[in-house]
Amino acid sequence: MTHPEPRPPAPYACDPAKTRGRRLAEPESPTRTAFQRDRDRIVHSGAFRKLQYKTQVFVYHEGDYYRTRLTHSLEVAQIARSISRQLGLNEDLAEAVALAHDLGHTPFGHAGEDALDGAMQIHGGFDHNEQTFRILTELEARYADFDGLNLTWETLEGAVKHNGPLAEPRPHLATFCEDWDLELNGWPSAEAQVAALADDIAYNNHDIDDGLRAGLFTIDDLMELPLVGPVFEEVQALYPRLELPRWIHETIRRLINLMVEDLLGETRLRLTENAPKTADDIRTADRAMVAFSETMRQNDRVLRDFLFTRMYRHYLVNRQTLKARRVVSELFELYMDQPNTLPAEWRQRAETAEGPAPRARIVADYIAGMTDRYALEAHRKVFDPYVRF
Repeated sequence: MTHPEPRPPAPYACDPAKTRGRRLAEPESPTRTAFQRDRDRIVHSGAFRKLQYKTQVFVYHEGDYYRTRLTHSLEVAQIARSISRQLGLNEDLAEAVALAHDLGHTPFGHAGEDALDGAMQIHGGFDHNEQTFRILTELEARYADFDGLNLTWETLEGAVKHNGPLAEPRPHLATFCEDWDLELNGWPSAEAQVAALADDIAYNNHDIDDGLRAGLFTIDDLMELPLVGPVFEEVQALYPRLELPRWIHETIRRLINLMVEDLLGETRLRLTENAPKTADDIRTADRAMVAFSETMRQNDRVLRDFLFTRMYRHYLVNRQTLKARRVVSELFELYMDQPNTLPAEWRQRAETAEGPAPRARIVADYIAGMTDRYALEAHRKVFDPYVRF
């Protein structure tokens, strides 16, 4: 049996031996490269552990089998490593960016973020990408010598720019870049671009799995979609007696494989046309170097539209979304008006904050760090008169 051989490092791959360093200089590890060390710091962070009980569409008590932010991040990292290996990119950097990309999410997925952003509108709003960056550079308080994780320039750049250049960065990021420029107006590394599209591949395909399992739509509904329908038909023709769970899994793994192969083909074409010789050539290119073909982009758009209508706006999900927004909004209002209901450390910080905006940011940080389970319990303890403390 033959196996794909790992590609030699591409000239445009990020080299950990040539990293632009860390904001606070540290001795290098004798056992790990700089990017491996970044990945390990992310995995060992408190914010990463909390992803186990933070959900994307369903709140955690809907079922144990649905994906959480943690399982999603692991799946994104696996896809990113596989793609990076085939392109000769640095797998560790791609994995680090993939594992970090969801750290700033609130409880209850986008419903929680929308509620917190609404509550924070007069205080600068809330954005999960900015929150991820604040966790990486400030909020994670674990190390004796610095706040945050003190990651390399390349990992931080990938975390903030994985979706592309940022023409109008949010305040915290803009202030940070005045001291340590992450070159926000350029493309990120090829590794970060891989992590971004690995996120899209994992998100859409695994939402198909979760949506079918929850009964929000059927295979017959999916049969009408380009790319998805033909693959279901192909699997059915090959395995006519296959039980439903295996049929679904076999289809999804083939869909993921098709999207990965399309990405590799289009990316290799763009790399050939642009002929980058260094990692900085990727950053200064006139377009993304890692991409889907136009056909795949159209198919992906159709799938996204389907999932938005049939899953994210399904009436059962809307009911849970309404509950989630209420929990987050009421907790925010309570903590702003009565900071003495916060735990001791957070209470002290909120009560000594210089003005409403700093206090609101502290309250938002506290709520954003909650898991679904913790937020529900915190709300129940305060607002349910029959619950004893």
